[in-house]
Amino acid sequence: MSTVVCNSGPLIALGGIDQLGILRSLFGMVCIPAEVAAECQAGGVSKVGLKAFQEASWLQIVELGTLPDPLLTSLLDLGESRAIELALRHSPSVLLMDEARGRRVARDVYDLQVVGTGRILVAAKHASLIDLVRPLIDDIRGNGYWLSDRIVAEILRQARETEI
Repeated sequence: MSTVVCNSGPLIALGGIDQLGILRSLFGMVCIPAEVAAECQAGGVSKVGLKAFQEASWLQIVELGTLPDPLLTSLLDLGESRAIELALRHSPSVLLMDEARGRRVARDVYDLQVVGTGRILVAAKHASLIDLVRPLIDDIRGNGYWLSDRIVAEILRQARETEI
């Protein structure tokens, strides 16, 4: 089974709507770099999801123990850079990341499989973990988490909720 590595975006989006458990249900163990954990602890995850984040024993926090890759940190923030580095160490792996530039770098430069929060919600619906994707997307956006209309339309198409 592939290792699942997560950047802060999906943790923030799902934590903000009290749905972090979806990650555990879909993937079991999820690895996050220590830098991502620090971002979440420092306020990235809303008060709604902070306790769930802190109690999530299925989140494995990994200290990489090396200096960040200067090429990655010149292109991306530290959390995204470290998430890509961690995913590369556990190849084959799935990288959970929402930020567009980080996704492009991970996919196009490092050939990593990248999945965003929207795809996670679609998978949760297909696994019967949730009934509908649309209300959760609305709640995520309502919390100020940015998802473009184009991305939302594609998520809803994949979830077969375009008529709802």
